[in-house]
Amino acid sequence: MKKKYLRNLILFVLIILLTFYIIFKGKDINNIMNVLSGIDLKYILIAIACMCVYLVCEAINIGRTLKALGEKSTIYRNIKYALIGFFFSSVTPAASGGQPMQIYYMNKDKISVANSTLTLLINLTCIQIVTISIAIISLFFNYKYMSWLLIWFFILGIFLNATALTLLLISVLSKRMTNGLINIVIRLLKFFKVKNIEEKKNIIENELTKYQFSATYIKSNGNIILKALLTTYVQFLIFYSISYWVYRSFGLNEYNIWQIISMQSVLYATVSGIPSPGAVGVSEGAFLEMFRNIYSNEMLNEAMLLNRGVNFYLFVIISSVIVMIYTVRDKKEEKLNNKENEKDHTIE
Repeated sequence: MKKKYLRNLILFVLIILLTFYIIFKGKDINNIMNVLSGIDLKYILIAIACMCVYLVCEAINIGRTLKALGEKSTIYRNIKYALIGFFFSSVTPAASGGQPMQIYYMNKDKISVANSTLTLLINLTCIQIVTISIAIISLFFNYKYMSWLLIWFFILGIFLNATALTLLLISVLSKRMTNGLINIVIRLLKFFKVKNIEEKKNIIENELTKYQFSATYIKSNGNIILKALLTTYVQFLIFYSISYWVYRSFGLNEYNIWQIISMQSVLYATVSGIPSPGAVGVSEGAFLEMFRNIYSNEMLNEAMLLNRGVNFYLFVIISSVIVMIYTVRDKKEEKLNNKENEKDHTIE
């Protein structure tokens, strides 16, 4: 698993380097630095604060659902789970690594796999609903800023997000479909001649029983999903507003906050389904296309750099530090436990 994530991280970095090489090739670095040196830092600080609120909202959703399912967690742990999910979603294709690693770390904190899985499924379902609904409404106000290529990417993005939403709803609501998915997993394990299949099957079925019980509880307490959905709307409106605060940092005020939010929501829906780690490359290119009429040619590339820096790259760095801290801590605990086990065996 470590080698897999290391390969993804290397690919992620290479795509970033290639993207910025293409965008800034032939540009005068001094001009770029002059433009960036003239920005109003107070708006950048507001943008960074918005990104922090975005992550706290996710932590609130995670904590609320875990509590409803009888699990104990703290706001600090929930923020940790949000940051871990952000990092691994950013460096893996189609954000495929975020939820599995969140489940892994929750399990290390003694949270049931069934309950952590359901919690994250509900969270992801709310994200898909919010992403699709805001983007479709916003498209009516912003299609004039989009090229035909970007419109086709938007249709593809909505299709991919809608497909993911459908599968998530089936997972949460359909017991029969969930059982079918488990049977498919078991057949795949048999096909690849995995050892101890029956033991693994029993473990999966036990977790499935807990999962279905928890899902039934959630479905009968719709207020939990409603609260999660409302929190997610707030979360993403704040996230989209980062583009507005970056816009204001350049001393611009022709467009209001709702116009910029609606444009960013269309941009996000367009690129979020692209199976590139962190949608790197696609996001930068789509930003340049979407906001080409908002910024002057002298500001556009710098605005893209600053916008992605705040709402993505900065927090990839922060979340990577959190992941490294917990990885080192877990290794120390594992070594300590192994030493204690060796002592116990020696005494016996």
